[in-house]
Amino acid sequence: MSLDYLWTGFETALIWYNLLFGLAGCFLGTIVGALPAIGPINGIALLLPLLYTFGVPAESTLIMLAGIYYGAEYGGRISSILINVPGDAGAVMTALDGNPLARQGKAAEALAISGLSSFTGGILAVIGLAIFAPLLGKIAIGFGPAEYFVLMVFAFATLGSMVGDQPVKTLIGCAIGLMGATMGIDPTSGAYRFTFDVPELNDGIEFIVLVIGLFSVSEVLTMLEHTHHGTLQPIKVNKGFPSWSLIKFCIPSTLRASVIGFIVGVLPGTGASVSSAIAYTTEKRLLDSKGTFGKGDFRGLAAPEAANNAAAGGAFVPMLTLGVPGSGTTAVMLGALMLYNIQPGPQLFVEHPELGGGLIASMFIGNILLLLMNLPMVQLFVRILQIPNWLLIPGILVLSFLGIYSTYQDVFSIYLMLGIGVLGYLARKAGFDLAPIILGFVLGKVAETNLRNALALSGGELGILFSSTICIILWVMAAAIAVMPFYIKRRQRKQAEAEARAGTA
Repeated sequence: MSLDYLWTGFETALIWYNLLFGLAGCFLGTIVGALPAIGPINGIALLLPLLYTFGVPAESTLIMLAGIYYGAEYGGRISSILINVPGDAGAVMTALDGNPLARQGKAAEALAISGLSSFTGGILAVIGLAIFAPLLGKIAIGFGPAEYFVLMVFAFATLGSMVGDQPVKTLIGCAIGLMGATMGIDPTSGAYRFTFDVPELNDGIEFIVLVIGLFSVSEVLTMLEHTHHGTLQPIKVNKGFPSWSLIKFCIPSTLRASVIGFIVGVLPGTGASVSSAIAYTTEKRLLDSKGTFGKGDFRGLAAPEAANNAAAGGAFVPMLTLGVPGSGTTAVMLGALMLYNIQPGPQLFVEHPELGGGLIASMFIGNILLLLMNLPMVQLFVRILQIPNWLLIPGILVLSFLGIYSTYQDVFSIYLMLGIGVLGYLARKAGFDLAPIILGFVLGKVAETNLRNALALSGGELGILFSSTICIILWVMAAAIAVMPFYIKRRQRKQAEAEARAGTA
């Protein structure tokens, strides 16, 4: 496919009113992403009927909705870093190192690094979308249930990198997440599992309810405990901007995570939460020789931020080239195309170059606008840390309640969020890391569904898990990343012994 459609796309995207639509989408997306539990899906679903009703052209509508999508990936980092409350699913991993950095007085540098990493991931994803979309679309359609299951095995292999000083607690946390993923009606047999005769649990635990409960509510309880004991220390607010050496330090992690995020984002049904988890755990496995990840390592912040923005761009590949949504948000955007009687597919860039090309061009421009909009606002965001605790603590709870209720319109979801929050608080008191619970929940649900579908297709034969080239490649990658830490430790031990011998000589 020729790239001539991009010239038409830039002509469309640079029209003054399309620039305004793109800017408005980026701004709204940043706000939506920063608010707990709202997320880009709800923002797009609310706005789409208004745009269509008022006769906004299809290309302008798609440009604005795309701006909300990747703007939300930028915005989700703000509350994750500053108050340890992920704005959306893709920002969960950002909180692991982002919030510790904020508590160390490095909030401004953390926000700036996350913005630069998000920009890099977004731009690289758009380049990949423009150049490799048809090829990657064919690869994505080659993923069946067996391939998806082995991909989750690879993800679990990377999860092994989180087993550090407390391997038992980490594995227990992962097991709890896996158990939580099995709650609800069995999608294959229709049996009720772990619902305890509570009808509201028939659909299982919603991911956003779990995330807000584990992080937001447990964080509030922790802050209240420290306030009661008089041990809650005010967070220092710096006014620094990351040095060039710090930016350069994060570049390798950002580039690796961007590639991982884009590739995982291309696969339908994965999304930012899976891509950021794989990117983070991969970087931790490769680089965390000193145990700094999870305690305030800028590379642990840059990786998930680059990955979730790259995944947002990658999700457009199957949507535009195959008509298969790569995520929940692109499923809503696919509905927008159908609303305007436009059929996505390989001919989209030929029959509607102003639409396909305009969308890709607007993503180039939108990422630049987001960077220019977010970097100057770093100091404004940091001022959130100066809000008095008597106002900040109830504010976090109110936002959590509003986010959950506006999403599910169900009081039971709020009770469930509070219950999960109390359990999360107790887990933190017992020294458990919450990240393995989240990862076990996300990966377990996808792994179980695809394993059972694969076995149903093969009549119960396990050979289907090794029946394709993609499966074999993923098995090899999973095995390689599982043994890599042992190789690295052995090499480091030999290097230390060699240095010791050289020192005694």
